[in-house]
Amino acid sequence: MDFIDEVKLYLKAGDGGDGCASFRREKFVEFGGPNGGDGGKGGDIVFISDANLNTLLNFRYKRHIRADSGKSGASRDRSGAAGKDVVLNVPIGTQIIDEESEEVIADLDKPEMEFQVVQGGKGGLGNTNFKSSTNRAPRHFTYGQPGKEKCVLLKLKVLSDVGIIGMPNAGKSKFLTRCSNADTKVGDYPFTTIRPHLGVAKVDDSEIVIADIPGIIADAHLGIGLGHKFLKHIERCKILLHLIDVTHDNVISAYDCTHNELKLYNSDLVKKEEIVVLNKCDLLEEAEILEKKNHLANYLNKEVLCLSIDDDLQSILRLLSEKLKKSSPKKINTYDPFKTSIQ
Repeated sequence: MDFIDEVKLYLKAGDGGDGCASFRREKFVEFGGPNGGDGGKGGDIVFISDANLNTLLNFRYKRHIRADSGKSGASRDRSGAAGKDVVLNVPIGTQIIDEESEEVIADLDKPEMEFQVVQGGKGGLGNTNFKSSTNRAPRHFTYGQPGKEKCVLLKLKVLSDVGIIGMPNAGKSKFLTRCSNADTKVGDYPFTTIRPHLGVAKVDDSEIVIADIPGIIADAHLGIGLGHKFLKHIERCKILLHLIDVTHDNVISAYDCTHNELKLYNSDLVKKEEIVVLNKCDLLEEAEILEKKNHLANYLNKEVLCLSIDDDLQSILRLLSEKLKKSSPKKINTYDPFKTSIQ
C-alpha cells in the first residue's frame, strides 16, 4: 500500500436551501395565510481520527470535497431537508493546516477525535416567519447562506513509541522485521526504505509501536536525499533508537551526521531520550567492536549497546519498554496500525 503523508484539499460545505413564499390554497378558505417552509441547512465537513488508518491514501485522487446543499422549503410549512454531512476519516497524528494562514487548526493526535473544518450554510426563512399583525400576507422570504470553503493541507506525523533512526543501510528495517510483524523491504544498499514502516513488538505483557524512519544523510534538513521528507515523523516518537553500522570507518562521524540533522531540523528532537546501538557486530572481530564501542561511549558519555544478527532482541525491547513506562504513566500504545481500512 502506498504511504502518503501530505495532501492538499479543497473543502466546500453545503449551501443552505432557500426559504419558500407560498399561501394556503384551500376550498372555502378565502384568505389563506402564508405557509412557506424554511430551507434546510447545508452539510458540514468533519474530520475524525481513525486508529485503523496509517496513510492519507484515501485522498490521493479526491482532492475536491463538497458536502450536499440543503433543500429549499416548500408550501404547507414543509422545511427543506438538511444537506448530508461529509465525514472524513484520517489516521491518528494528522494535522489540519489552513493553507492561507499556514496555521495548524487541528491536531488529531488521539483516537476518535472529531473536528469540523467548514460549516454548512444556514437555510433561508420561509414567508411564514414574516407574518405580523400589520402584514398578514407577507411575500418576503430569504435565500440560504452559502457554505464555508477552505483549502487545507493535511500532514501526517506517524505516532509511535520508538523511532529507529540512523544513516542509510544501518540495519533499521532488518531490526524492525525481526522484532515485529512489519513486512519491510530489506537490502544491503542505501535507501532500501523509502517510506516509514510501522511495527508492533510484543514485550512480555506490553506492546511497543516502532517506526522505521528512512535513512538520514548530511543536509537532509535542506531537502537532500530521502530522509528530509520523513523527519517530521520523528517528532511524534517518545524514544529514539539510534542504529549505527559498526563497519563504518568512523562511528562517531556516523552518529554526528544523524544527530546534527535532527538538531538542524528541530532542536527539540535531540532532547528526546536516545538509545545508541552499534549494529551488524557479527561482521567484525570482537576486539575491533570493543574498541569502537568504547570510543563512541567515551565521546557520548553514555552507554552504547552492541547488536548482531544472532542476538536475542528481547533485552533491547525490555529496555525500551522500561523507559517508555518511566516517561509516561499511561499504558503503551495498544492500537494496531495494520488494521487498514480504505474507503
